Amino acid sequence: MNVSFNGVGQVCATFLGEKLAEGHVVKLTGNGTVGECAAGDAFCGVTTHCCGDACTVQVCGFATVRYSGSAPTVGWSALLADGSGGVKAAGTGETGRQMPVVDVDTTGKTVTVLL
Repeated sequence: MNVSFNGVGQVCATFLGEKLAEGHVVKLTGNGTVGECAAGDAFCGVTTHCCGDACTVQVCGFATVRYSGSAPTVGWSALLADGSGGVKAAGTGETGRQMPVVDVDTTGKTVTVLL
């Protein structure tokens, strides 16, 4: 049996933000504004649609994003932005955002998390 978390609990909001790519994690950069994350940044959500100077950001619910480096662990994991639009598992001395990881696809290098 296959399971799907797609769309479960999804809450999105529209923010200002230029030159953002869909499917990337983003951080708050100002009042009602988001921007790309640098490596090690905490992130507030994942872009779902970008057009001009605005984008829709998923801020709650299950989301699937790319990861780099070592695969995050299923269960509660500390994650940070990897600087390339995806996430990475927090390393020694790094403080990441604790969140439930419900699926790790090591072939596709994606992770499904509950924001």
